[in-house]
Amino acid sequence: MNSELKLRFGRQVISVDEARAKLYEYCQPAKVEAVPLERSIGRTLAVDIYANHNVPHFRRSGVDGYAVRSKDILTASPETPALLQVIERIPSGTVPTRTIGAGMAARIMTGAPVPDGADAVVMLEMTDSLQDEAQTNAHVRIKKNVQAGSNITPIAGEIAHGDALIAKGSQIGAGEIAILATFGFSEVSVFCKPTVAIFSTGSELLQVEQRLQPGKIRNSNSYMLAAQVEAAGGSAQIMPVLSDDPRHVQAALEAILPDVDLVLTSGGVSVGDYDVLVDLFGHFEGKLLFNKVAMRPGTPTSAAVWKGKLLLALSGNPGASFVGFELFAKPLMKAMMGSQQPVGEAHTAFLDVPYDKPSAYPRYIRGTTRLEAGTVWVRPAGIDKSSIMVSIKDADCLICLPAGGSGYARGDRVQVWATK
Repeated sequence: MNSELKLRFGRQVISVDEARAKLYEYCQPAKVEAVPLERSIGRTLAVDIYANHNVPHFRRSGVDGYAVRSKDILTASPETPALLQVIERIPSGTVPTRTIGAGMAARIMTGAPVPDGADAVVMLEMTDSLQDEAQTNAHVRIKKNVQAGSNITPIAGEIAHGDALIAKGSQIGAGEIAILATFGFSEVSVFCKPTVAIFSTGSELLQVEQRLQPGKIRNSNSYMLAAQVEAAGGSAQIMPVLSDDPRHVQAALEAILPDVDLVLTSGGVSVGDYDVLVDLFGHFEGKLLFNKVAMRPGTPTSAAVWKGKLLLALSGNPGASFVGFELFAKPLMKAMMGSQQPVGEAHTAFLDVPYDKPSAYPRYIRGTTRLEAGTVWVRPAGIDKSSIMVSIKDADCLICLPAGGSGYARGDRVQVWATK
């Protein structure tokens, strides 16, 4: 069997995990750049973040009320309130100037520093304010006793200096932004977005703006993959459609490789006469990593390393292309950006409908989830065929059905991975 026929028909099948491992072996870390804090939202952190001070760094009041000594209000009740002299008002953002002694209290606002001498804050609702006509001698009636420490967050009560806060590889969202701002990170070190060139192959493809022609279809895969790249934190470059001429394909890929971190292709990897990527892999100077994966859809998914860059060739069927991206390209991009768990965590759910199609390979089905009484149920998002495109918009997960068997019944436990 010559080399071209061997690539088409003598392929060695490997598992999804084995295919990922081969990709990770050649994964190059993305470069790092510093961006202003407000522009870091959605980016991936390139360094571990530790607390550079305590939070709070002063004893902080948790309520509006009065700072007191708890022993001065031990017997306080609505019937027998404790009467204390108000010696100071402490708005948020100010520093107390006096110490609370016996029989004293300070009016305090939420978030303000608790004065020395006070060991509790009584909520405003538990007090009655009293003031003489000259507005010079203020007192407060405390109508409830509270324990020492009540409504006070101690120094380092939330975060201690040196605590690990955010791990490298984390995506920056609202919570991460709040932490970074709290600790004074006006600039943030983030991974540069992996640049991904996207090619679709096939003489049957039209540009989106072109009129339909007999036997032709518009190029939807490139735009779908670009959306997936951007959602995964990358920067997508949609390239011109590749013809069925291997020389044209090789020239186009070679030209873009120096300028991108990853090349994605769609189509041209099956066993047909015009599957041009198979021809390319038969004579190019790169290294073919795999060209058959134990999965449905997308069994002929292939990958190579060429001139130091990874090339991931996905099936041309839209469903298979979508699944291939989720299983391989997304985790690869996450790994480039330092993620410690690039695949994401699998969750358990229950099949909402029977699925009676056994398979020699594991199936990865585009699915939708629903929650009922705390239980997650999943079902195919639509017709489960790799050529079907319209159901992709409704899919929020991939349902994994192991190989073999005679199908699956409603209520069977399955693993799912979120796609949205």
